Amino acid sequence: MKKLTSIAVLLCATLLSSCGKDAFPDITGPMAESRIKFFNFGVGAPGVYFYANNNKAAGVSGVSIVIDSKTGVVTSSTESVAGTTYGGVTAGGYYSALAAGSYDLSAKLADTTQRATVVSKVTTTLAAGKAYSYYISGAYDAGTKTADAFVIEDNFPATIDWSQAYVRFVNAGSTSAPLTLYGTNTTTGTPEAAIGAITAYKGGSAFVAVPNGVYTIAAKDAGGVSKVTRTSVSFSSGRVYTITLRGTTSLFLDNTTNQ
Repeated sequence: MKKLTSIAVLLCATLLSSCGKDAFPDITGPMAESRIKFFNFGVGAPGVYFYANNNKAAGVSGVSIVIDSKTGVVTSSTESVAGTTYGGVTAGGYYSALAAGSYDLSAKLADTTQRATVVSKVTTTLAAGKAYSYYISGAYDAGTKTADAFVIEDNFPATIDWSQAYVRFVNAGSTSAPLTLYGTNTTTGTPEAAIGAITAYKGGSAFVAVPNGVYTIAAKDAGGVSKVTRTSVSFSSGRVYTITLRGTTSLFLDNTTNQ
């Protein structure tokens, strides 16, 4: 991860005059291409590569990547032979670009002797100028070498208030009931409040503006019972985040920065 960080810093320093607001990718303007990132959140899943039809769609974080400073899209990468392992995301969490159109999006085993083995597949249409996330979800079946998966649109706010952070909740926990994300701003000491609507498995809530600060977050069922919590989660002004529930028996709240 140090190499990724150093590359990102070098790009920011050399391609832009500063790393202020203008250094963040512009996720609100129209683009000719669609963008996508891939997550391996299948419990027990081995390392995988991700494909769009028969073409490898994204590189693996932890090796080296080159990012377009204006769009935040990965333009090239060197891939790990281990693939994207459980809990991981391609390209260091940055988006990869794909031409708009219909695709069979799939994850295949990174094992050199089994690279034709499809772990999961979703057929979907990617629209120009929109962003998406592909999740391997649920539990990996070692017998059939398969896992569940879904694709969700990252429907960003039309306008960004740079004094606020934006947060949404995605439910990738196949055994969970519909849940609502709650947050308590421990910086300001404000009362706990819902962040978005109740969300079923394979669903995602809308992005909601929240004040800058450090939060304790919790996913609760319709009866208000907390199923999992996470402390010391920072939401910074002008940034956009996705909190994803992953796991089956043991649940975890993952925090990914979209912008």
